[in-house]
Amino acid sequence: MTGAETEDDIPLGERKTVTDFCYLLDKSKQLFNGLRDLPQYGHKQWQSYFGRTFDVYTKLWKFQQQHRQVLDSRYGLKRWQIGEVASKIGQLYYHYYLRTSETSYLNEAFSFYSAIRQRSYYFQVNKEDRPELVVKKLRYYARYIVVCLLLNKMDLVKVLVKELSEEIEDYTQRFNTEDQLEWNLVLQEVAAFVEADPVVVLNDNSSVVVTSNRLQEESVPPLEQGMVVGQLVLADALIIGNCNNQVKFSELTIDMFRMLQALEREPVNLATQPSKQGTLEPNEKPAKRENPHKYLLYKPTFSQLFTFLSASFKELPANSVLLVYLSATGVFPTGSSDYEGPYDFGGVLTNTNRDVVNGETVQKRNQAQKEMHCLHPGDLFPFTRKPLFVIVDSSNSAAYKHFTNLFGQPLVCLLSPAVYPKSVQDQSQRGSLFTLFLYSPLLAFASVCGLTSVQRGLWERAQEFLCKVYRDIGQMITRSRTIDQAFLQFFGDEFLRLLLIRFVFCSAALRLHKLFREAQSFPESYPELPKQDTVESSLLQKHILELATMLDVQSLFWDDPPEAY
Repeated sequence: MTGAETEDDIPLGERKTVTDFCYLLDKSKQLFNGLRDLPQYGHKQWQSYFGRTFDVYTKLWKFQQQHRQVLDSRYGLKRWQIGEVASKIGQLYYHYYLRTSETSYLNEAFSFYSAIRQRSYYFQVNKEDRPELVVKKLRYYARYIVVCLLLNKMDLVKVLVKELSEEIEDYTQRFNTEDQLEWNLVLQEVAAFVEADPVVVLNDNSSVVVTSNRLQEESVPPLEQGMVVGQLVLADALIIGNCNNQVKFSELTIDMFRMLQALEREPVNLATQPSKQGTLEPNEKPAKRENPHKYLLYKPTFSQLFTFLSASFKELPANSVLLVYLSATGVFPTGSSDYEGPYDFGGVLTNTNRDVVNGETVQKRNQAQKEMHCLHPGDLFPFTRKPLFVIVDSSNSAAYKHFTNLFGQPLVCLLSPAVYPKSVQDQSQRGSLFTLFLYSPLLAFASVCGLTSVQRGLWERAQEFLCKVYRDIGQMITRSRTIDQAFLQFFGDEFLRLLLIRFVFCSAALRLHKLFREAQSFPESYPELPKQDTVESSLLQKHILELATMLDVQSLFWDDPPEAY
């Protein structure tokens, strides 16, 4: 209301418009704030609440569009307030993606965040003497960057980081705030995250090509006609990151980021037509789940990890698989015991406030006791009552070799090398080589050969060649007469099939590489793969040497591999 105008001077209809808007705004804030009280695990409890929140925000958005003039003159609606509503809808879609693992919702979140920037909703914020409004703008940028990273929009990420840097500089100069270091840390983290890939693909003009490593139909080798494999489907995945000193942004380490993309299909844009871009309206969810549901756990405590494991286990549908991915610092046992059981080999670190020296935990306890803040192989035993697929990327991955299949359900563990040559170890801050192989075998292969860039044409030829290699590896696995049936029971699922094939490729490549000399430097698995049929197959070794020749790095590999360790 303006100047001397009283409430009675305002037409009734306009007064009602303001009242209705205030009601919707309050209701939307109340519902949004309630989201943080919902349990993070379990598939059912949150859906109806999310639905109600979406409904109110949709009404609010349409209402302010239809009554913008009245709200401008009678309510004093600011552009940053419209931006705040749009930002909340973007956050809703992002959290919907986290809850469902449907990548199409990332595109929805992106269209909202993109519209905020294009329409300069937060532009006037810098002219107001209110630091809390500027913080809203900075947080919007940080959230937008996370979504762009997940959609591999790296060129845009670089532009947004530059803009965020300027905004932070302006903010810290204008307001003497205590959170300056915090925001500068955000900038450092995202800059390191963007630079984490060890090898870049270049166009002829030396510009960087952004490659996607999500699952695409043509990248999965088809099953041979008449091949009998299990009908199990990967339904749930726990992605756990607890590595010290690894590049991270938000609550996502680079290893977690890579693994979550390895478990997703290339996103489709639900929103549909270009004409609707940025309309900020929720759309229908896909008819069926395309991706396994994922929980992303950054530095969880043992209690948190066990709670999420239990929730996934409880809700796992029939004929489904639970995948547990552990990227974590190793915890080694001290002393020895007469009986070596599932709690005698150590495991991987769970979160606690304890001393960490040189990346490994310092033991401060009675030697007869087991480490508490550690996920031991024995801790996973109860969950082997259902099909379980475990990936351990750790300096103590070998602890999980000592698994026992107590219940006769399909069970496979893929284990990273425990020791790397120094040149590879020096790169570990930018993510593990083993996870890199599971995410993008060609990227990892080029990296372990010391390449920092590959021309686009050569990259595409090498990828095409690798598709043939994957087909051959798939046939090695399915035709082997001595392979454990567990591998075949998981082979019907496209995500697990690709992970198994990439694991075999990684194992074979490292066995031929001249830098990898120790037995501990090779990946292992439980149950063991028949080496002659898979990782030491002469056909696969020939393929690896052909790939090395293609990339002009054949001198790094043995022509005639040394005896197996």
